[in-house]
Amino acid sequence: MLDVKLRKILSHFSLELNFKANKGITAIIGPSGSGKSMTLQCISGLEKPEHGEINLNNEILYSEEKKINRKPRVRRIGYVFQNYALFPHLTVEKNIGYGLQHLSKEDKNKRVEDILAKVELSAYKNRYPHELSGGQQQRVALARTLVTEPDLLLLDEPFSALDHHVKYKLEKELLTIIKENFHGIVLLVTHNMEEAYRLSDHLIIMDEGKILQSGERDTVFYQPRVKRAAEIIGCKNIFPINKSEGSDTYEVNGVPLNCKYTLREEPHYIGIYAQHITFVDKESTLTNTFSFEVVECIKGLHQSQLVIRVEKALTLNVSIPNHEAEKLSSDTNKVYLDPAHLFLLS
Repeated sequence: MLDVKLRKILSHFSLELNFKANKGITAIIGPSGSGKSMTLQCISGLEKPEHGEINLNNEILYSEEKKINRKPRVRRIGYVFQNYALFPHLTVEKNIGYGLQHLSKEDKNKRVEDILAKVELSAYKNRYPHELSGGQQQRVALARTLVTEPDLLLLDEPFSALDHHVKYKLEKELLTIIKENFHGIVLLVTHNMEEAYRLSDHLIIMDEGKILQSGERDTVFYQPRVKRAAEIIGCKNIFPINKSEGSDTYEVNGVPLNCKYTLREEPHYIGIYAQHITFVDKESTLTNTFSFEVVECIKGLHQSQLVIRVEKALTLNVSIPNHEAEKLSSDTNKVYLDPAHLFLLS
């Protein structure tokens, strides 16, 4: 387990963290400049916090109180940087073996050959980084990290340098390599929510140096608790509410909305994702069905982005497949806001 409690003063805010991460992939998401990469640097030892403690598998890596600050090279942490940080003057084989100088030549060669085979780069071992594609460079960087057998793997925006059309393929490759060859803790930093959702088991949402929400991936995504967290995830429909006394109904601009879930804190907002808004027949008697009018429709490659006005009082962003948008009519349909897909926010 990784246990992080730290405070580091930066120029524009203080990084204040308190979280735990177990085996599997934990994604840290947030806008640019929110402290994600600095978090990895503090954990790895490249940056020193002012206060706190970092503990990995019951070993203290940093403690301000106990005056412990272990050097990066002894922390058993692998770090894949955003730009991969490969040595341009070394071959693939020598890049991967760079961190194994303490081993005998025979043991070092065996480890390098094994990891080259696992990442399917054996045929490229004598090439230099500039002779490789972006995806191949990424695999070299990952192999160089995994060959040292770390307990914790840090991935800082691993797909940011890649073309969009190859990202999904390389995400699958990365996930396969990690799951087959690494059984420790992974922290993945990204600002891409789709990427975080596809790759992670757990999520940490950060903004301005603070953790807004953390937990199991689906729980954080489908039940955000804080308005700013919902905005970072990508929710475009968030509204201030008034609660109807003695019921689970909340009013937004006079439109009554029934919500299935409660919130420990006093709720101030209600939200729903654009892709969770659906349409039903006009005769439907389901809760949270309303008349609507389409204000705007922008057709994309597969999805149409709609702006609709509900009961002439509430404006919603909606995302539906093109074939559904083509059939949609306010004369024969009503909009349905599923109570199970609405969430309350503090």
